[in-house]
Amino acid sequence: MKATNGKKAFFILFVLSGLFVACSKEEPVKKIDMSKRETVGIQEKQGHFITYAYLPQYSHNVSYQRHYLLIEYLKKKTGLNIRQIFPDTFDEYMRMVGEGRIDISFSNPFVYVKIAHRNGATAFARIVEIYGKKDFRGQIICRADNRQIKNIEDCKGKTWCAVDPASAGGYLYALGLFMDHGIRKEDFREITFAPGPGGKQEKVVLDVYAGKCDIGSIREGTLNVVADKIDMNQIRVIAQTRWYPGWVYAFGRKVNPKIAKKIKSALLSLDYDNPEHKQILDAACIRGIIPCKDSDFNPVRNLAARLKIDLDE
Repeated sequence: MKATNGKKAFFILFVLSGLFVACSKEEPVKKIDMSKRETVGIQEKQGHFITYAYLPQYSHNVSYQRHYLLIEYLKKKTGLNIRQIFPDTFDEYMRMVGEGRIDISFSNPFVYVKIAHRNGATAFARIVEIYGKKDFRGQIICRADNRQIKNIEDCKGKTWCAVDPASAGGYLYALGLFMDHGIRKEDFREITFAPGPGGKQEKVVLDVYAGKCDIGSIREGTLNVVADKIDMNQIRVIAQTRWYPGWVYAFGRKVNPKIAKKIKSALLSLDYDNPEHKQILDAACIRGIIPCKDSDFNPVRNLAARLKIDLDE
């Protein structure tokens, strides 16, 4: 028994000595002076790829399915390595833009005016919605069998579930509509926001359906996303907001101008009358992509000012 143990001990020592020899052949350890730093460009820092992020209004799966073909098209058209990334929340999305971790931003116009104000993001294109309009709007919904709510005025004193404080169609536009009818935030019994990562628009509809809140605010088009999950006859649209500028593409402030030019040209080249492009745009629920300028979003800034919303918060 002792002899066997001795052989085992010798074998272990032999293996360990081999490991030590192997480690000794590595390059000598280098000391790094942390006081000497360089600013690393986005391309180097992220492994030579461009990041593309869709504001997480829907689940990550929906975001991926909608924009996968679009990103493949951009990669082929520009020759750039473009990857879609998936921030979990609106706040995380805006923080990542500020940190230079999102190069191509696709967001609602309210988030855009925030990241333009805070982080120097620059709008370069906006979408034509799938129903052919350059603008979009919000909707206020309730359960169809809720007899206490017949019109917008009846929402006063009720519980309201909204998408996110930074949601345009899912909060800001509804807040403006309520103000137009003399209803303030303080007039609701409670305002809650959809929890968790992604899928916030869907969660609002599901919460209304389940009776967790009296009313909900969503962007138009959301009901189509959940049509296979619930009985749509149980949801009623109480009111719709006015139209505002549609979703917007913006570059982070550190994106190389040559790269930005390639991406902008590729996006604006998409043509709905081209069968190949139509497939890409249909998947993204987009009818087209058109050029824009920052001032196109002044109506959203004006609404935020009227509602006394601080763009720094």
